[in-house]
Amino acid sequence: MVGEHAIHNMKVILLKDAVVPITLRAVQFGFSTYEALRIIEGKVVHLDDHLNRLEHSCKGIGLVHPFSQEEIERAVYQLIEVDEIERASLRIQIYGGDEPQLFVTATTILSYPESYYTKGVGAISYHGERLFPSCKTGNLLLNYLAVEEAKRQTCFEALLVDRTGRVLEGTRSNFFALKENSLYTAADDEVLLGITRDRVLKAASLLGLSIVYEAPTLSDLASGVYEQAFISATSMAAMPLASLDGRPFNDPFPKILAIRDLVRGWELQD
Repeated sequence: MVGEHAIHNMKVILLKDAVVPITLRAVQFGFSTYEALRIIEGKVVHLDDHLNRLEHSCKGIGLVHPFSQEEIERAVYQLIEVDEIERASLRIQIYGGDEPQLFVTATTILSYPESYYTKGVGAISYHGERLFPSCKTGNLLLNYLAVEEAKRQTCFEALLVDRTGRVLEGTRSNFFALKENSLYTAADDEVLLGITRDRVLKAASLLGLSIVYEAPTLSDLASGVYEQAFISATSMAAMPLASLDGRPFNDPFPKILAIRDLVRGWELQD
């Protein structure tokens, strides 16, 4: 753990008291939204973007709450100050209903071995589509089942495949595939509007790649149409896939690692 405290409805509380009652209807129905962020050198990475997406998610599922972005930002830095946090993973969660509740908690920062980037990680395909794909909600049953299946197959991530056979995103990541000098990814309205995804697309453009908003199909990925693929998220920046359903991708991964380095380099610049 990073500290002993949390924020509940803008008040500092002990972390052990950051709980919600199981009888709360919003908890029973998973009526919540959340954001996962990084704290580096005492600063929250891309905080404004995360707060904007949090509000977008709330509006997307009709979750009305009284907490302004300015209040949430103050609460975040209040937690950083009270526990003297320099480096951590941060979570902001809002439960809806008659009495909306907001929590801010911090845990040890999520990071991965360098070998995950130099050698890549394995992924499986999993058929299923998220509700409200552009919103980051607490409805995570599909994600849970998919990533647990990935673990059973000793893989790092599961990629979600829609009813038409397109690979849209991962359970905790956005998805990209490379073919020649083009980067392929799903359209904005089909997937979570990733904060890191935006930086990945910016980095790819700066590196001379053409962006094609077209979700790769599972059959094309299986037949080798795409040379490489990778996933992105706050915790991982851009992480190469070594394989999908056991089929290997080409390596090494210089373009993907160059994208990762640019994304990481921008983390404290705004």
